[in-house]
Order: sequence, then structure tokens, then C-alpha cells
Amino acid sequence: MRYCINTMGSQSVIPITTNAQRKQFINHLLNDIEALDMMIKSDAFEKGVQRIGAEQELCIVDKYYRPSFNALEILEKINDPHFTTELGLFNVEANLDPLVLKENCFTQLEKDLCDLIDKAHQAAEAIDYNKIILTGILPTFKRKDLVFENMTPHQRYKVLNDVMKKVRGNDFRVKVRGVDELILDHESILFEACNTSFQVHLQIDLENIVDQYNWSQAIAGPVLSVMTNSPMLLGRELWSETRIALFQQSIDLRNTSQLLREQKARVNFGNNWIKDSILEVFTDDVARYAPLVTADLSGNPIDDLKNGIKPDLKAIGLHNGTLYKWNRVCYGVHKNVAHLRIENRYIPSGPSIKDEIANAMFWVGTMLGMPDDCKSIWKRMEFKDAKGNFIKAARTGLDTYFNWFGSGISAKKLIKLVLLPMAHDGLLKANVDLKDIEFYLNIIKERVDKNTTGSKWLVRSSRMLQETVSREEANILLAYHMHKNQQENLPVSKWELAKPLARKDANSSNKVHKVMSTQIFTVHENDSVRLIKNIMLWKDIHHIPVINTNHKIVGIISASDISDLDKFDDYSASQVMQKEIKTAIPDMLIEDAKSLMIEHKIRCLPIVDHNELVGIITKTDLEKINL
Repeated sequence: MRYCINTMGSQSVIPITTNAQRKQFINHLLNDIEALDMMIKSDAFEKGVQRIGAEQELCIVDKYYRPSFNALEILEKINDPHFTTELGLFNVEANLDPLVLKENCFTQLEKDLCDLIDKAHQAAEAIDYNKIILTGILPTFKRKDLVFENMTPHQRYKVLNDVMKKVRGNDFRVKVRGVDELILDHESILFEACNTSFQVHLQIDLENIVDQYNWSQAIAGPVLSVMTNSPMLLGRELWSETRIALFQQSIDLRNTSQLLREQKARVNFGNNWIKDSILEVFTDDVARYAPLVTADLSGNPIDDLKNGIKPDLKAIGLHNGTLYKWNRVCYGVHKNVAHLRIENRYIPSGPSIKDEIANAMFWVGTMLGMPDDCKSIWKRMEFKDAKGNFIKAARTGLDTYFNWFGSGISAKKLIKLVLLPMAHDGLLKANVDLKDIEFYLNIIKERVDKNTTGSKWLVRSSRMLQETVSREEANILLAYHMHKNQQENLPVSKWELAKPLARKDANSSNKVHKVMSTQIFTVHENDSVRLIKNIMLWKDIHHIPVINTNHKIVGIISASDISDLDKFDDYSASQVMQKEIKTAIPDMLIEDAKSLMIEHKIRCLPIVDHNELVGIITKTDLEKINL
């Protein structure tokens, strides 16, 4: 038996482009809904047993801790059906076998996960010294990594990308404000692949599924707050769990007119409590979202039921593959036994395997410990409070202040005083070993006591590193230290902050990004010489790039260019700038950058990545490192 989150699976999907295709697929959907309704009314699901399962998404990096695109070669080397592709060539996914929820199942889950990740490590190392990293968002991503060419070349991914772009009608946009701000347009859905998760499943009896699903929504914010591990994207410091914002925006199909009609995004938290039947989750998805893709869906699930066969409900699975709920109800069949489960999809990958198992136990335990007075939860809590708590937790993590059943409470106090005892009692009732309960839940407690989550470690480390190294070098060092700590399987509460490496220990070439300045002052081509002279004086700089209205570099001005222009302060930058400029990229060797500057007799070299100015290197910078 295996739980699999990739509901599109290996089906040969095609886009829905005609009315006939749409009508046929909707008929399949409606047949699935009718069959599911029949099964619910006849209570045709496994009961009396609970299982847990998980899927682990992994990042692949090269020997310099930059994204590697060797997923297909690594999967071939692993040669294990537990592993499968992901959207990006820099990711793979490992599917763990489900375990009955009892005794030492969480210790076993850790062992199983370690064994699978060890396989991935060995295969990656054999292919040009690649490495596997557990991270919500890889710190070393650059925009140039997230292009269509780096999407896994499987038909279902290409079809999904093409159909989503067509529905969207223009490029996708990401706009996230945190400590920093990130605004960019992108041409494919590959930005979604920046997100890597540790997705946990909990099998639930039919009689409890409605209350348990509602409870999973109610606790999502507080549970997420102590698990955040994705505070940065492309070097910007954003949300504590940036994945939540990035996932929604990276595949948002709505245009402006649809936003005005309040059409819901395909990535969302949900719309309301479920009150009568879990079928409402599935009917809402069919009613609210147009189908995008179809496949060969021969057979009729209603006929299967009449013949004593539990159907696969492939149409529902295919439709759900184009949606993303942070808590999702899943239907599955194994050996003609059907079951229902709740899948937690907001837990990020990392920081360590032990952290992930602790996260899984904390969520499962809190689910099992649901108080009796939280049944029919709509009588006690507004749905928007649950949704608001989730968004706040994604933004501010362990520093969040929640609205919890009408009272305000901090994340730390809620976790320590309410949720950890609740999880402890729920796990004991499920006959989970007390030793395991105390060990893994103590990992959660230590995070609270030490005010340390993966996100806090990354932010603190990044800020400290950037006092002495460039932002790009800091990102590489973050990935290096993450990998090192993960190899030792240390919980993040025990990690020391990342530090620069001695040159002899650094597993990286001497590249421009190690020495370039990313604190760049620029001027517009229409700015006056008087303004430019003052900026140079105030900031003690001798070179300043000139940009146009599209924020592209069009020239550079040095102090010597304007030193004798006192009588012409009203001149614009475009009249005095050097228009013939040489540029470099962050991955250029420092020695090559120096040679370029000597050859063209220039003292300043702008650094450009994906047509965007990201840094600047001067002759003074090179002299500091004795090159």
C-alpha cells in the first residue's frame, strides 16, 4: 500500500480544448461524485485502523551548492519505485510506505526516511558529486534557474504548463512583501517548483472525517508557526514560510476581471467549514474550478460498485491534480479496500529528518487530541479566524499572535500550554510509545524554548554572514551548513549559526559573487549631474550605474566623468554617462573579471544576472583580495 500525492500520476494527460472534451470529462467527474456519494451513504470504507504516511520532496544541488538539473539521471541511478520525478529537474520525491499508527511507528518512519534519503545521497554523489538538501526553498536559487528548459520533460508537466499559461493569458506574477520585497513576472509555472515539502497523511474513519477535517483547518496556523523553514527567495527576506505566498501566486490563473468577481485561486486554504458530508469538499472543487486536463478515463465507477469493485475515481484525482489545498481530503483504494485520509501539505521540507518526524508527530498528535467540544467547530470558531491564523503564521512564524476561539494568545504560549499537552494525550490514546512521544515532541518544545525554527536560523545566519560576505556567497554558505547539519541529523534547535569558511575548506571556485557588492546605488538616465555628484559624495562611491525606465542598465558614470562639470549641473546622466559598458555574471571567475577590466582599461564592472543588475565589482574590491 502506498499513499501518493501526485494525483496526475503517470497518466497521459491532454489539455481540454473543445466543448466535447469538457463535457465528457465533466460527465466522468459527476460519475465519480455519484459513486463517492454511494460509498459514503453505505459506509464502504475501512474503519478501526489508522495509518500514517509521508512524501518527501528533495532538492538536488551541485558541488557548489547551486541547483543541479540531474534529477532524471539520479532517479535512474536510484532505481527504486519509492522515488519519482517532480516538476523541476532540480527536485525528486520519495514516497514512504504507510505505517499503522501505533507503538514505535514514528521511529520506524524516521528509519524508513533515512534509508530512502541515503539512497538519494549515494546516487547524487555518484553523478558529478551532487548532493541532496532538505529545504523549504533552496537559498541558492537564481532567476535563471527557473526557466522552462529546467522543467522535467514529461508530457503531463508540459501540458499543465501550457494550459495554465493559456488560461492566464499573460505571464505569471510573484509579488511578496516581507522585510524585503520581491516583484517579478515569469513565463512558466516552474517557480512553483521552488517549494519543497514534507507532506504527511493521516487515515481517518468516515464517521470522524468531517470533524477531523475541520479541526485540521483550525489548527493549521498554530501548527505551521513552529515549523516554518522558508524565509527567503532569490536572496530576499520575505515571509517566515514564503512557500505559502509563492505557491499561490506562481500558478495563479486569475486575471484582473476574475479577481473582481472574487474567483478563488487554485492554491488556497479553503472557503468554509464542512458541515454535513465530506462530499462537500469534492463537489465544491467541481463547482468552483473549471477542468483543465483530461485523459483516458474508460469505465464507469458506478458500474464497478455494483460489481463489488471499489473504483479508483480517476477523474476526481486528475481534477485535484490541478488544484492545491493546504489540507486535502484524499480517497484511496488498496486491494479493493477504500479509505479516506487527510493530507497536510503546508509542512516544509527540513530542516533535518528528526525535525520532520517531530513535525509529523506534532500534527498527528494534535489531530488525535481534538477536544470533544471542537466537534461541529463552526459553533465555536469563525472560519475566517482559522484562515487568518494560517496567513499570519506564514508571515510571522513563531512570533505570531493568534485569535484562538475568541481570545488572543501568542504562538509560543498556545503551543506549550495547549497543543503540546493535547498532542501528548492524543498519541498516548493511539498507543504510540511514550519514549517516542517524549523524544519527538521535545524537539518541538526546544524550538519554542530557544526561539529557533528553520526560518529563524536562516534569517539570523544570513544577516550575520552578510556582514562579511556578499549576499550570493551567504546563500551558498547557508546551503553548505544546512547540508552539513542534515548529514549529522541534528534538530535545528541545536544548530550553530552559519559562519564563513576558511578558504581551504570552501567547496567553491573563486567567483565574482564572492566579492561583488550587492548594495548598489543607481541613477536614472534623466537624473541631473548635480544629484549624481551628491549621491557619490554622500555614499562615498566612485562609480554609479545608470538605468532606464525598464530598470535595465544603459550606462555607467565614474567620479572622473563629472569632476569638471561644475558649470553643467543640469546635464542629465544620459549626456555624460559611458554608454559602451562591459558587464559580467555572478558565476564568472574573479580572475576572468580582472582580465576583462584590465583589457578594457575600466575600474568598475557591473554584474548582471538574467538581464537584471545584481551587483558591482571595482578595482578596489579586487585589490582587497590581493588579485
